Amino acid sequence: MTKDTSMDINQILDHLPHRYPFVLVDKVLSYELGKSIDAIKNVTINEPFFPGHFPHYPVMPGVLVVEALAQAAAILSFKTINDKPNDHSVYYFVGIDKARFKKPVIPGDQLKLNVSIERTIKGIWKYKGIAMVEDEIAAEAEIMCVLKEI
Repeated sequence: MTKDTSMDINQILDHLPHRYPFVLVDKVLSYELGKSIDAIKNVTINEPFFPGHFPHYPVMPGVLVVEALAQAAAILSFKTINDKPNDHSVYYFVGIDKARFKKPVIPGDQLKLNVSIERTIKGIWKYKGIAMVEDEIAAEAEIMCVLKEI
């Protein structure tokens, strides 16, 4: 199966419940329904977390790198089930396993997000995510999410 086309920020916002300042995916390069997604987060000094993390050497918090992976996973999941976020449901983390942080992410970096669906069982989606800067792994994790009605 060939990969589908890219998504711009307007299409991303249509498939993510998040809004500023918490949108952590700037562009989707490609995705294959039910399989994987490749996306980008451009990291700039204007991010709201940098003044406090750390003022003398700004570093993107590792939990936000994992959140960026989860947002890419959410886009893939919504595209796969041919649905969009709404006011009657929330896409929650239910687990993060094997998280490893190998390289600090700093202003000016372009974070390349690759997420693949490992399996879905009883409404719980499990993914493998890798975040890279240039050709180096910055972080990786197995994440689990669920779409819950509220």
